Order: sequence, then structure tokens, then C-alpha cells
Amino acid sequence: MTQLILAALFFIGLHFGVAGTALRQVLVERLGESRYRIAFSALSLGGLVWLIHAYRYAGYVETWGQLYGFKPVAAVLMLVAFLLAVLGLTTPNPSAVDGERFLAAEQPALGILRVTRHPFLWGMALWATTHLIVNGDVAAFILFGSLLTLVLGGMASIDKKRRKLFGKQWDRFAGMTSAIPFGAIRRGRNHLVWSEFRWWQPLLALIAYGAVMHFHLRWFGVAPW
Repeated sequence: MTQLILAALFFIGLHFGVAGTALRQVLVERLGESRYRIAFSALSLGGLVWLIHAYRYAGYVETWGQLYGFKPVAAVLMLVAFLLAVLGLTTPNPSAVDGERFLAAEQPALGILRVTRHPFLWGMALWATTHLIVNGDVAAFILFGSLLTLVLGGMASIDKKRRKLFGKQWDRFAGMTSAIPFGAIRRGRNHLVWSEFRWWQPLLALIAYGAVMHFHLRWFGVAPW
């Protein structure tokens, strides 16, 4: 369990202590943007691998126990998570890495971005929350709790960093979108345009969802149903 705690602290500390802070700018000035991104990505991947490896060998210490009755609900929530993640990854987004070029577009918020400007991160948040609830043990709480903390904190960090870098362009985009899903729509600052969604986006999400559910037991050792 100690290794899992250390891995979680490293993974969260790397993102909150470097990305979006003054230290990032110092490192970029010394290494250059491309070298910094390569180094940060490598450390992030290494931290994630360490976190997953430590989780697998952390042992089982029960908290509220596995909620088998919650699994049908979890299956539905995971479908929503896959939809958000896939739509987020396949929609041009000014909040994504190298996505700033979309800020100058006449309509920078298309499709799922009208719902939230962080669709992929909300998909990850829903995934982490669902797994945290359904597993009910200390190791799962540390793993999925740390990922949930990172994702939710990452949204605020991205907004802050983009606002600092792009000023009025970002303010324009942020004004027509919301971090909280449906926030901008509820306040009348945006509305859904169904024609902006591509037919293959939900299909891709369904295929990915079906594959993970089908192979979940083989890949992760736990039956999802």
C-alpha cells in the first residue's frame, strides 16, 4: 500500500506542482517547449505505469465492499463516460494541447463543447468516480480518488493557464462555454446543434465501450456485469 500512496503522490504532485505553475515556465525556458513536453509526457507515463503497477500489488483492504447491485448503474455511467471521452477526443477543442488555433474560429465551440469545454476530462471523472464507488476498497479509493482529483483540478488549471496565455480570445471562448456540463446552455449562453455531431463519433464510443466491457474480465480480472 505504501508504494501505491507514493505513486499517487508523485503522479498528482507532478501535475499540480509543475504543469500550470511558474516552475513550468522555468523548465520551458531552459529546455524549450518541445523538450519540456517530451520530458513531462515521459514522466507522466512513467508515473501512471507506477500507479497502476502499485495498485495491482497493493492488496485488498475493504472499506464499504464491492457494490454488486450498483454494477448495472455503473455500466450505464460508463457508457456516458465513453461518449464524453470519445466526443471530446474527436472534436476540435481550444482547451486541448495545440488547440489554441481554434480560438480564432468564428464558432470555436462546436458539438460537445457546447455542453462543456472539458468533455474528455468529464468522461475521465465519471469513469474514476464510478470505479471508486463500485470497488469499495482502500487501494481503489487511492487510485481512482487520485485520478479524480487530478482530472477535476486539471480543468481549473487548464482554464487558468489558457486565460493567461490567450486573454480575450480565451475569454470569448469561455464566455460561450462552461466547465460544468450544460452550464452555458442552462444560462442561455449556448444551445445544442445536433448537426455538429458526426454519426461516427457515438458509433466509435459504442465500439470502444463494447470492447472494454467484453474484455474487462480478461484484461482487469473483474467482471463488469
